[in-house]
Amino acid sequence: MDSWLLLAVVLPLLVLLWTESSSAARRHRDGIARLRRVERKLDLVMEHLGLTDAEPVLPEVSAYLEKGQRIAAIKAYRDATGVGLREAKQAVDRIAERHGH
Repeated sequence: MDSWLLLAVVLPLLVLLWTESSSAARRHRDGIARLRRVERKLDLVMEHLGLTDAEPVLPEVSAYLEKGQRIAAIKAYRDATGVGLREAKQAVDRIAERHGH
C-alpha cells in the first residue's frame, strides 16, 4: 500500500515538473524568435537609412592578430561582443584585412 501512496504523490509532481520545463523551453524558443525578428527589422531600418554598424575597436583582438594568433583573436572578439563563432570569424577577417594581418 505504501508504494501506491508514493506513486500517487510522485507521479503528479513529475507531470508538473515536465509541464513546467516544456513551458520554459517554449518561452525560451519564443523569445529567441522574437529577438531575431527585432534584429532583422533593425537591420532593415539601418540599411534603409544608409547606416552601418561600425566594427568595435578591440585592442586585444588587434594584438592577437599582430602575433599571428587568429583563433585567440576570434575568441577575444566573441568574449568582448557576445557574437557567435561565424560572425566573430568574419569580423576578425575584416579587421585583419583592414590592418594587413
